[in-house]
Amino acid sequence: MSVSRTSSFDDLVAEAAAAPVAGWDFSWFEGRATEARPSWGYQRSLGERMAVATAALDIQTGGGEVLAGVRKRPPLCVATEGWPPNLAKATALLHPLGTAVVAAPEEPPLPFADGAFDLVVSRHPQKPYFTEIARLLRPGGTYFAQHVGPASVFELVEYFLGPQPEAVRRGRHPELERAAAEAAGLDVVDMRMEWLRMEFHDVGAVVHFLRKVVWMVPDFTVEKYRVRLRELHDQIQVDGPFVAHSSRVLVDARKPG
Repeated sequence: MSVSRTSSFDDLVAEAAAAPVAGWDFSWFEGRATEARPSWGYQRSLGERMAVATAALDIQTGGGEVLAGVRKRPPLCVATEGWPPNLAKATALLHPLGTAVVAAPEEPPLPFADGAFDLVVSRHPQKPYFTEIARLLRPGGTYFAQHVGPASVFELVEYFLGPQPEAVRRGRHPELERAAAEAAGLDVVDMRMEWLRMEFHDVGAVVHFLRKVVWMVPDFTVEKYRVRLRELHDQIQVDGPFVAHSSRVLVDARKPG
């Protein structure tokens, strides 16, 4: 971190702009940004669910890193991904582990039969399509996921985009998702949210984050926001890390039957 804080604005931005962004490997941020983790330990709990499942689907697997970290997968285990760079990375990572990776868009329908799985999981899906999830689950099956919650990292979003409307800030609220899951015929067993502190220790970490998590500031480019980035660099140099808060929602829902 001492190296990054003494690096020039142009060097930090150029390094971050050149870094690869495929997959959900966040090791690039080591020493440059931090984020607290939810108390429920999603990957550990996911491993427990996977160990007793018979057929599981991981929706929007990203680069497959979370699923690859599960010790025991069920006899039938499939993942979907729609972004080509992530698809290639997930295929290389998961195929040797016996998990098939299917190229599929985020929007339904997914290319699987009704009731094909007793466990459907997803970590940070762009949008949960609960009606499709209910279709894919067998009676008695479970949807177990960790979603991004409302107004996540909005300190950073609003730094670049300005104040957001209340409807945007409230999007992804757990009560809205609970209602959508129940409308699709699922019983919500558990749904809880936590706010988690994030720190960005240099402007390069901000650039890399916004290039990787593209929906935060959808029109983000270094060129478009160079002036604002320069101001943020100066702010961090004087005041220390830029602090934001992510929101995470645990979702545990069951299909009756």
